[in-house]
Amino acid sequence: MEMVRKQVYIEARQEEVLKFLARDLGISEAELIRRGLNGIIEGQVELPRDRSAWQEQKRFIEARMEKQTRKSGKKRTWRREDLYAR
Repeated sequence: MEMVRKQVYIEARQEEVLKFLARDLGISEAELIRRGLNGIIEGQVELPRDRSAWQEQKRFIEARMEKQTRKSGKKRTWRREDLYAR
């Protein structure tokens, strides 16, 4: 397996934990980082998502829908799924 050298910056508290866990598990710090990345890749570890971007888009969409309703006087009656042939 070909390895690629990377240099990363971590917080001081992360370094403490990294050193402790690597020592406790009897593996190198690099191996611990690789295992962590593999856990994410394989879906064993889920990363927290920042929902703020979606919430902003949702507010924009709702505002556009409300604007259209005020403009036409009618609410939209179709759903996105209705646009696709079945």
